[in-house]
Amino acid sequence: MKSLPTADAIAAAARVLLEAEGPAGVSMRRVADAVGITPMAIYRHYPNREALLHCVTDLGFAELAGYLKPKRKSMKPDERMLDLFDGYVRYALDHPRIFDYVFSQPRPDARRFPGDFRAGRSPTVNLVADVFRDGVAQGIFKDDDPWEAALAIWAHAHGLVCLYRSDRFEYDKRAFRTFCRNSLRRLLSGLYC
Repeated sequence: MKSLPTADAIAAAARVLLEAEGPAGVSMRRVADAVGITPMAIYRHYPNREALLHCVTDLGFAELAGYLKPKRKSMKPDERMLDLFDGYVRYALDHPRIFDYVFSQPRPDARRFPGDFRAGRSPTVNLVADVFRDGVAQGIFKDDDPWEAALAIWAHAHGLVCLYRSDRFEYDKRAFRTFCRNSLRRLLSGLYC
């Protein structure tokens, strides 16, 4: 079996620690121990812990993108929006500590609304805005600011996930996902033409 390049092995070890314990569990010493190198060797690949966590965050966004891929090619924009929402919720439930770090904690490299979003720098909200624009073009959604509409939809999903992660629902994961889908349908009904 081919081993990973050292930088990738370091990022993979940091991701495992982040997934298991959250950001407090990611120290250079613990990452180095997991990889079998000295802590100082990490600095050849990452100048500091923040750069390493930034790399792990980028990997998390890449993984999330896989969850957001459409299930079918011929989906109407409103169906696609529901599909995006489902993927976001599934990712949050499958990777809760990474989700928390990426979306619920202050990070110096986090994208900020409206500038970063309008510049197309959000790999997640870009997709929602694109689907919303398609819906407007097809006469499904009301003509509105795509970034503000996308953020409203994303915030709805995020808020529900945070409530679930805070144990505010009696539902198991499957029932929660059904609730989320129905909730987004209600939200989207206010955007229909």
